[in-house]
Amino acid sequence: MAIDKRFIGREYGPYTYTIGAEKLREFTLAVGGAHPAAGTPGEPPEHVSPLLYDDTAAKQGPYGDLIAFPSFAVVFAIRPFGAAVADPELGVNLLMLVHGEQELEFLDVMRPGDVMTTTGRIENIYVKAGKEFVVVNTESRNQRGDVVVKGVWTGVVRA
Repeated sequence: MAIDKRFIGREYGPYTYTIGAEKLREFTLAVGGAHPAAGTPGEPPEHVSPLLYDDTAAKQGPYGDLIAFPSFAVVFAIRPFGAAVADPELGVNLLMLVHGEQELEFLDVMRPGDVMTTTGRIENIYVKAGKEFVVVNTESRNQRGDVVVKGVWTGVVRA
């Protein structure tokens, strides 16, 4: 059964997430390739910027504090997409759902203590090559109301 296009425009959220310094460090070290040691995320590889994990270096850097590894935004910004594809009214067969693609546009850095509020909207539903596509656009704002991250999330439902 095809996903009904009348759901284009349906909105999800707002969802709120407070960014913590330790979460930023753990994420940076995990995606940066650190080798875990004794229950810690491990030591950062040389290629990872200290602005992403070292308080002292970050305070002396251009942003005055730790900043997030860019893809950290996925932690909070994907939530409206998840709500959309799990929305029982849409009837998406989650067993047949695969990640299509995602795009993130960064308009500012993310810092510890930022309270990110994300909203999303189904932008498109279409069929191509016998598969259904659901596209959700998201926008994440910080506690000052500034747009920090815009996202486009595409799910593919296999036949």
